[in-house]
Amino acid sequence: MGVVIRNLQHVVPVRRARLRKDVETLRHILGIQKFDVGLICVDNCKMQRINNIYRKKNTPTDVLSFPFYEDLRPGKLPCGLHRDELNLGDVFLGVEYVMQQCKGTSQDFHSTLTVVTAHGICHLLGYRHETDEEWKEMFQRESYILAEFNRLTGSRLEPLSKKYSQES
Repeated sequence: MGVVIRNLQHVVPVRRARLRKDVETLRHILGIQKFDVGLICVDNCKMQRINNIYRKKNTPTDVLSFPFYEDLRPGKLPCGLHRDELNLGDVFLGVEYVMQQCKGTSQDFHSTLTVVTAHGICHLLGYRHETDEEWKEMFQRESYILAEFNRLTGSRLEPLSKKYSQES
């Protein structure tokens, strides 16, 4: 029961120990410590391929989530009966894309990666943002998670959904 981090790219240095520590804090806040989560760090080329295959969008992106439980309602934890069912799924992190975004805004890469990871984990937990109502719900959840993260760590992270909702 834990976090598996795979770095499948060589473009951006990823501080895996810090990412693992941040994800463990997120798991604690969400009460999902008993569930496995996979994080896969990829470059723009790999992320673009995955985005094209699964979302029919031929561009790289910052995060893609592949939940183990596809029909999970937001705010509800799955009821895994067996050890192999205690898996939330995988989050692909477009670390090259995130780094490029950070350079354009002078934001800290690893802090932004934590926000992107929180966003991805919310997707594993059933949160979506296909409608305005879903956006609000996801924004509220991310706001809570990151406020707790900030309280526990002294960070000043803001939800990813906020950035998206300002663009729409």
